[in-house]
Amino acid sequence: MVLSRIWSAFIIIAIAIASIKYVSSSHYNAIFNDMVVGKGGDTVKIATQPFSTLSPIVKDSLVKKNDFADSRIHYKTDSLKQNVKVYRVQEADGVIGTSETAVKICLGLIGIMTLFMGFMSIAEKAGGINLLSRFIQPFFSKLFPEIPKNHPAFGHMLMNFSANLLGLDNAATPFGLKAMESLQTLNPNKDTASNSQIMFLCLHAGGMTLIPVSIIAIRASMGSKTPTDIFLPCMIATFTATLAAMIIVSLYQKINLLRPVVIAYVGGISAIIALLVVYLVQLSKDELDDFSKVLSNGLILFIFLAIVLGAVYKKINVFDAFIEGAKEGFTTCVKIIPYLVGMLIAISLLRTSGVFDVLIDGMKWVANAASLDPRFVDGLPTALIKPLSGSGARGMMVDTMSTFGADSFQGKLAAVLQGSSDTTFYVIAVYFGAVAIKNTRYTVIAMLLADLVGIITSIALAYLFFA
Repeated sequence: MVLSRIWSAFIIIAIAIASIKYVSSSHYNAIFNDMVVGKGGDTVKIATQPFSTLSPIVKDSLVKKNDFADSRIHYKTDSLKQNVKVYRVQEADGVIGTSETAVKICLGLIGIMTLFMGFMSIAEKAGGINLLSRFIQPFFSKLFPEIPKNHPAFGHMLMNFSANLLGLDNAATPFGLKAMESLQTLNPNKDTASNSQIMFLCLHAGGMTLIPVSIIAIRASMGSKTPTDIFLPCMIATFTATLAAMIIVSLYQKINLLRPVVIAYVGGISAIIALLVVYLVQLSKDELDDFSKVLSNGLILFIFLAIVLGAVYKKINVFDAFIEGAKEGFTTCVKIIPYLVGMLIAISLLRTSGVFDVLIDGMKWVANAASLDPRFVDGLPTALIKPLSGSGARGMMVDTMSTFGADSFQGKLAAVLQGSSDTTFYVIAVYFGAVAIKNTRYTVIAMLLADLVGIITSIALAYLFFA
């Protein structure tokens, strides 16, 4: 019900804001067209105006350089400063293009899903998943008290969290969907999210990642002198967001986290991560890249090897087991298409209508009114879009770096915000859609609260490390 209301609110607010813009400004005469059939990156021509008719602020800016942007409206003058072209660049596809994109995403997942689900099927038949379940069971049994001892879901969840930690998004999704399916077998009410599913999904959405390789690569490509300096703040922020998710859901479910086993596992994991951080901060960018590639890809190959060797030892028909799991991966991808289309079109409407511009302008006004340092507001578009769209947030991060510089406070903050959490609504649509969950209960609220903790932590760390 909560997700249904949020989805409806997204659409209503987006169309209302677009209508206000259409009525109040000639710059948005084509906004309804943009929201339906427009393409991201399109240059929407508004008008050609004489230089003399522009406002003094725009005139002064165009005297200094030929191109000026003000609240997403761009002005470009000719060399003689006589005529000015007024245009804006559409940030995202309209709902038609977004629907096509959602289907392409699901089709793109088919190959990855069939690959990893096939190997997961081999591991299950060979007993590998049960082995992982016994390893993590003492800790997970406290967080997931409804799951029976040594249930395969423990192993599936551990594989998902491990893949996330290493930045292996392609592997994390199949493992996570398999975990949701395992948890669904224990769910007495098949269309309502169980406590275990909520805890798993919120921990997953914390986005705990050891090395933000893609963010470091983008910063390097944009001319950053020290592209790896966001590594430690990203690590702390995402760890904090994951812990916050655990605590928030535990409060909802009345789970006591102050138990020796929980404290020992969390403390042990924290110590291991701290030791890795101490080692990794001493590496250069190239060394960090090499370490990440060897650790992540080498581990995937090791897992494949261990699964096959274990299956051969247990005399399992390896190829037939792979095919059986691969078929399941294909079916899962098809099932999530309606859920992903529904979520992405609502997000598209928010972006193309300019809702985020209104929010950012309001936050700047609040920051100035409270006499706060307003620089953090320029990094917030990444944080606002991250729960809705990973690619959109990445685009916002790049835009912030392009505007202020990759090594600016705003650019570094946007990078930390990009690495501090996962895409909440995308995760909800895909994971709950895969098992046909309709009632998500308090999942959205818990995940957004964890996102908020991640955002606040990221801002605090940015001021601590970069201000």
